[in-house]
Amino acid sequence: MGANTPRSSRAAAPSKGRSKAPRAGSGARAKGVYDESAIQTLDALEHIRLRTGMYIGRLGDGSHPLDGIYVMLKEVVDNAIDEFIMGAGKRVEVKREGDVVCVRDFGRGIPLGKLVDCVSQINTGGKYNDDVFQFSVGLNGVGTKAVNALSSEFEATSWRDGRYRRATFSQGKLLRDKKGRDAEARTGTEVRFRPDPEIFSAYTWNEEFIEHRLAYYAYLNAGLSLDYNGRKFLSQRGLADLLEREIGEEEPLYEVVHCRGDRLEFAFTHTHNYGENYFSFVNGQYTNDGGTHQSAFREGLLKGVNEFAGKNFAGEDVRDGLMGAVAIKLQDPVFESQTKNKLGSTEVRAWVVPAVREEVVRWLHTNKAAAERLLEKVQANERIRKELAAIKKEAKERAKKVAIRIPKLTDCKLHYDRPRDKRREETTLFLAEGDSAGGVMIPSRDVYTQAIFTLKGKPLNCHGQKRDAIYKNEELYNIMRALGIEDGIDGLRYNRVVIATDADVDGMHIRNLLLTFFLRYFEELALKGHLYILETPLFRVRNKRHTRYCYSEAERDAAMAEIRGPEVTRFKGLGEISPQEFRRFIGEDMRLTPVTVDSLGEVGKCLDFFMGKNTPERREFIVDNLATEVV
Repeated sequence: MGANTPRSSRAAAPSKGRSKAPRAGSGARAKGVYDESAIQTLDALEHIRLRTGMYIGRLGDGSHPLDGIYVMLKEVVDNAIDEFIMGAGKRVEVKREGDVVCVRDFGRGIPLGKLVDCVSQINTGGKYNDDVFQFSVGLNGVGTKAVNALSSEFEATSWRDGRYRRATFSQGKLLRDKKGRDAEARTGTEVRFRPDPEIFSAYTWNEEFIEHRLAYYAYLNAGLSLDYNGRKFLSQRGLADLLEREIGEEEPLYEVVHCRGDRLEFAFTHTHNYGENYFSFVNGQYTNDGGTHQSAFREGLLKGVNEFAGKNFAGEDVRDGLMGAVAIKLQDPVFESQTKNKLGSTEVRAWVVPAVREEVVRWLHTNKAAAERLLEKVQANERIRKELAAIKKEAKERAKKVAIRIPKLTDCKLHYDRPRDKRREETTLFLAEGDSAGGVMIPSRDVYTQAIFTLKGKPLNCHGQKRDAIYKNEELYNIMRALGIEDGIDGLRYNRVVIATDADVDGMHIRNLLLTFFLRYFEELALKGHLYILETPLFRVRNKRHTRYCYSEAERDAAMAEIRGPEVTRFKGLGEISPQEFRRFIGEDMRLTPVTVDSLGEVGKCLDFFMGKNTPERREFIVDNLATEVV
C-alpha cells in the first residue's frame, strides 16, 4: 500500500493499575498522608531514569521512529552535526552491532578536562556559549547525559592535540576514566552506548528508521557525509534533493524551487496529489509537528504568489497539492517538548515571512513558464474548492437529517472535559469491522481515552475517484466527521487512528480500502505518525493452568510444545473474542503497527498496483507469490 510496516510491534501503554489501600491492622501508613516524610529529593541521574518521558518522550519498543532508542541515537548524532554546522569536520560515522550503537565525528573533540562532566553532569556543556555553538539543536545540556543515564553501557572518547580521554559508564555512573597519548587518531569525539534493558525491556532496532533519519541529516547539511555500516548518505543540493526523493518518479507541475541562505533554506513544488505536505527543520532537527517556522513559510509563500499575481487567492487554493520543505538556523530555539518535534519560537515569523515572500516573487518573475503552471494550478484549486463547497454543504445537511450525533461513533469521555489539544494527545479512535467487532470492543475499551467507530461493511474503493466522491459516500463522510477532518487534517480529534479488522480475507480487504482512503486524501495521518494497524491474536492455546495468546503459527506451535494437553482456538474474527479477553488487547498488551511511508512518490504507484484496474497483472503477482510461499 506504499506504507512500510514492521511485522509486529508492542505499543507502550501507561499502566492503568492503582495501588491497593493498606489492609486494616497491617500497620501500613494511611494512604495520602502528606508530611515531611512524603517529600523526596532525586538527583539528576535518578530523575532521568524515573521520569524518562520528560527526556526522551515515549519508550516504545523500536517499532515507531519516535521511540526512545531513536531519540537517544538522535541526541548523540546531533552533537556530531553541531560540529559540522560550526565548520569542524565533514564526516560522521555511525555503526551498530546488535544493540550497541557507536557515533564518531571528526570535529573539534570535547575538551579533555571536561569530558566526564559534559556527558554526565546536567546543565554542563559548551552549547551555552554562543561564540562556540551558534546554531545548535541540543541547547539544554541534557541530551547526551540522558543517553548516558539510560544506557547499560556508555563510553565517550575525545581526541585533541594528539591526546585522548575515554570515560566508561553504566546507568550514568562512572566506571573507568582513562587518559593518554594517541598521535595518530584524528581529532573528534566518539560515543558508544547500549540502551539499558531495565528501562527498555524489549526493543528491536529498525534499519529503515535509522537510515531515514541519517538521510534527513544529509539533506539538511549539504556536503556532510554520513556513513552507516558502510552505506553512505550525502547530498549536494540539500532540500531540493529531499523533495525530489519524496516525489519519486511522478513528475511535479514544475521544477523544484530551491532557495538557500545563511539562516533560511526552503524548497517547494506542486504535485497532482491532494492536500499539503511539509518537511520542516530547525538547526538540523526534523520538526515532525511543524511549528512557527513552517507556518511562516506557508504565509510567505501565499503572500509571494498573491503579490506576483495581483490577486487575493485563498491560502488553501495556493497550497493544495503543494510539497514543501523549510529549514532554519536559530539561536536559542524554543521547542514545545524535550523531543523537539514542534518549534514554538514566535520571533521567526518577522524574518521568515518577508524572506520567503521576496524569493517567491523573484522566482516567479524570472521563470515565466513555471509561474504560469503554478497559477493555473491555483486557479484550478479555487474552482474545485467552490464546487466542493456545495457538495460539503449538502453532505452536512444530509448528515444532520439522519442523526444529531455521528452514527456508529461511540466517543470517549475526554472529548467532553478536556481542552482540544490535550484530549487529542491522549485519545485513540478504533475503526472496527462491523457490529460484531464493535460489540466486543465497546465494553472492552478505556471509556476515557478510547473511542470506537463501527464500520457498516466494505468501504468505497476511492482510488482514482475525485475528492467529491468521499463526501458523497455516507460512510466515508461519517469517518471524516468522527475524526474531525472534513475540512482538513488540522481538525483531527484523536492522536491515534487505529484500523481494527478481522484476520481473514475480508478483513484484509477492508484494511486496504481504508488505507487507500487515508493515503490518497489524508496522507498526513501516516506522515505525522497518527495511523496504525491493530494486531490481535490469531490463536489461544490453553489448558486448566495456562493460557497463551499467539499472533502467528510459529508462536502457536511453540506454545503447544510448552503447554501440556492444550486446547487450541483459532480466532477468525474480533467478534469471537470475549470482551473480558479483548480488554487486554487494547489495553496494556496492545500491539500496534504504525503505517509509515518511505516516499510520497511510491504511494501513488502502490495504490495503482494494488487498488487500480490492472486486474491481470495483480492476479499474476498474487499467483507467483503464493507459489513461492508453497515452495
